[in-house]
This record gives sequence, C-alpha cells and structure tokens, in this order.
Amino acid sequence: MNNDLPATGGRRRPDPVRLEVLKNRLASIAEEMGAVLMRSSSSANIKERRDFSCALFDGQGQMIAQAAHIPVHLGSMPLSVKAVLERPDLERGDMVLLNDPFRGGTHLPDLTLVAPVFAGSATPRFFLANRAHHADVGGMAPGSLPLSTEIFQEGLRIPPVKLVRAERLDPDIVQILLANVRTPREREGDLYAQVAANHAGEQRLLELLDHHGIDEVTCYSEALLDYGARMMEAVIAGIPDGTFRFEDVMDGDGIAARNLPIRCTLTVKGARAVVDFRETAPQARGCVNAVRAITLSAVLYTFRLLAADALPANAGCLRPIDVLTRPGTLVDAQFPAAVAAGNVETSQRIVDVLLGALAQALPDRIPAASAGTMSNVTIGGMDSRTGEPFAYYETIAGGSGAGPRGDGASGMHTHMTNTLNTPVEALEQAFPLRILEYAIRPNSGGAGRHRGGDGVVKVIELLEDASVTVLAERHEQPPYGLRDGQPGTCGAHRWIRDGQTQPLPGKCAVAGKAGDRIVVETPGGGGWGAPET
Repeated sequence: MNNDLPATGGRRRPDPVRLEVLKNRLASIAEEMGAVLMRSSSSANIKERRDFSCALFDGQGQMIAQAAHIPVHLGSMPLSVKAVLERPDLERGDMVLLNDPFRGGTHLPDLTLVAPVFAGSATPRFFLANRAHHADVGGMAPGSLPLSTEIFQEGLRIPPVKLVRAERLDPDIVQILLANVRTPREREGDLYAQVAANHAGEQRLLELLDHHGIDEVTCYSEALLDYGARMMEAVIAGIPDGTFRFEDVMDGDGIAARNLPIRCTLTVKGARAVVDFRETAPQARGCVNAVRAITLSAVLYTFRLLAADALPANAGCLRPIDVLTRPGTLVDAQFPAAVAAGNVETSQRIVDVLLGALAQALPDRIPAASAGTMSNVTIGGMDSRTGEPFAYYETIAGGSGAGPRGDGASGMHTHMTNTLNTPVEALEQAFPLRILEYAIRPNSGGAGRHRGGDGVVKVIELLEDASVTVLAERHEQPPYGLRDGQPGTCGAHRWIRDGQTQPLPGKCAVAGKAGDRIVVETPGGGGWGAPET
C-alpha cells in the first residue's frame, strides 16, 4: 500500500476515499468485537438484549471508532480509557478491568475491559475497550440497581486493575469478583466473553496495521478526529446564534427529594456551542445522580442527532462543544454519591432538556419528548429449578416523541438506550418468571398534528419468592409535547397480590412472593403540533 500522502502546509493531506475506507474498517473492528461478545456471553442481558458496547481509541485515549451500540456507554467510555492510561505499568497482553463511576464509569453493573495495543512500540499506540452490563455485581439488592444512598450499597467498585497480565488471566481478581456477586457462574461467562471480544479486536487491528502500516493508520486516525470536529462545526453553524434555556424536573430520588430540576443554558455562536448545566439541582441522597461522563455522553448523542448525514462517531465531535457542569450536582455527582439510576434515568432527562433548548432554536426540526425513562425492573432470588440464585434485569421500551415529519414510534427503546427486549421465550427459560401480557399501551402517546408513540404494558408473574426493584421516571412529569402538541401519558407500575392491586411509586423495592404480579406501563411520547379539530 502506498503510504505517501500529498503534503499541505507541512502536514500530510488525507485522501478522502482512503479516509472513508479506514473509517469503515476501524468501525468494523468494533462491530466484530460486539458480535464475539454477544455470541460468547452467558447472560440473557448481554446475549439477548445486547446491553454492551465496543470501541477503539488512539494512544492518547481519544475514541476513533465505535460500533452502533449504546449511546450512554460509548460517550462515557473515553474517561475509563484515560483512567487506564494513568497506569505506568501497561504491558503487551494486559487487559485492565474497571467499573468505578468516579473514574469514567457509569454505574457499577457496567464493567469496562480495556486492552492496550502496542504494535511494536514501547508505549500503547491504540486501545480497545468493551463495556457490558452485568446483571449483578453484588450490593444490597439483586441486580445491583438498588434504592441506595451511597455507592457502597450498589455493589463491588473496581478501580483500574489488571484482569489479564501478559496474556494470562489473573485468577485472584476473578475470584474476588465472583465471591461478591449473586450469580458467579453467569458473571464468569460474561467476563470471559469480554476478554474474547478484546482478543478478536486486537487480531483485526493488527491485521489492519499490517496491511496499511502503522504510520498510515495513525495519520488517518488523526484525520478522522479532525473530520468529526469539522462535521460537528457544520452542524452547530446551522443553529441560529443565541442563548436558549430549558429545564425539566426529575420525579424524585426514591428516598426523600422530589421535583429535582435539570437546567440547561445553550449558547451558540458561529460553529461553537456551550452547554451549561451548572444551575442543575445539587446531587441527591438517592441514586439518581449522574457522573460527568454520563452528561458528556448525553450531550454528544444529542448533537449527533442534528446531523443530516451520519457523523463519524469519535472524540472529534466533542471538540466544538463546551460542556459546563458544577461538581456536586445531579449531572456531575461526586464520591460517594449513589449513582445506580443516574446512568439509566438521569441520562434520559439530560437529553430531554437539551432537546428542549434546541427546540427553541430549531422549532421545525426537534421532536417532542420520548418516554424519558428506561423503566428498569430488576428481580432476584433463588431458582428452585437449579438451586442457584438468579438475577433478571431489563429496561422496558416506551413511546418515542412525535416530530415535524410524522408520528412517534410505539414500543421503542429511545435515546440513551439502544438495547433490544428480552424475548419472552428466552426470559421464561432463563428465569422463574412468566409473562402474562406484553402489548402496546393504547392511546398513551400525546395528541397532536403528529401523535406521540405509545408505550407498552408488561405483566410479569413471579414463580418464586423474589426481591423486586423498580427504577423509573415520568410517573409524575409527563413527556412534553412541542408546538402545541399534548404531553404523553405518564408511566405507572402496579403490584397484584391475592387479587388485590396496589399502585407503586416509580422508585421502589418490594419483597415479592410466588404468584405476585408486577404490571409495568411505560410512558407514551409527546405530541407535535396542535391537534387537528
């Protein structure tokens, strides 16, 4: 392959065709990593729901390519890689494991595995990383998404530690992890699947380097970052200059606090944007706090939505955007804050708030609010079929917001989640649960010229005594409509025992008995435009 690129201003100018080829080849490595992780994993959460993400990074920890996986994982993963970069003892064949939310993680069930790739150099030239949501990592409740008040209640917190040293798995690290979880056999399988994914990614990356040469791949990696920055600058330049404000309110923290505002001031000038969340409510006692990595993810995701063409998913896209947060708030939580729901719930509200600000600048382009919650349900106990503990976790779809081009979609995982559902057959085979109803929730989308998508109804029956935790939003604050469209219907949860029905709050823990049923009704999306009379 000819590595000579035309020079311009003392710097090699990338060939646009080769740039596109390298962009897709790098992304395909991340996609293949994801395929390996999915197919070799043990848990339904990873194998069926695909609750994982994979990406490639340069030697400075800047993301250069990612697979089309989960936005809340991918935008925050660079801070985990940079935490690994702080280790001075990285060697060929190492893989570093971490989940600490205060070191670039999101919440404790998301385990990130980072592999340096040296490619003949004395220092890493690239990094591979994958992040997978493990259905249990210990803590005070099965599923590790409890109604917590501090990080220590949520599970095992892992700083950057070498899980693999010089291509040899460290059995002591594995044993420590497995001794602190409820489902060790499943966790071990998922952990080994993450190792396999990084091995596959390294093999493909080395093949790419062998074909194109390290200098060319490095040059084009830098060019991809510049390209991402230029494309984002073009997106921002298409927004009118000005200052736009919006706020929305979280229902509460599940402990005591209610109506927690998230406030955004968006300032656009030319090809740069400042997104200021510093007036957001202080971090709460309950688990709805989001670390800054999650806020960066939400901002990157939202601005990428504005692009007419697909933006390359890399760190360059954030260069024209300044994200301002105040430490100690809901969007920049500080240790030892409880953060289990910040990743899954507060991330969604950050997107809603930023879209609300953008709707003032681009009123004919921005859709109404989607469901605004992942409607998390975790269930755990003993499975008499196997004599072993089980831990079930799922996010449940809702309605997407209507927009200027048409109605919202029904029963969709929207915004910061990009998972599938767990098929009923797989769920009932893996867990002592029975699904009695799984259907669209009719008329839950907001009315409008274009109607919001409907949420879903899911009824789960316990076949064993089990602990159940619900973490959901939009029980009190409905998804907003735009341009005189009506809001979507709020979500609701109910508990049925011995024929008696009891409403549940959006954040709660219940000691369930065999035969109990939980009814989940997810919110519909907001409507767009005044309803036609």
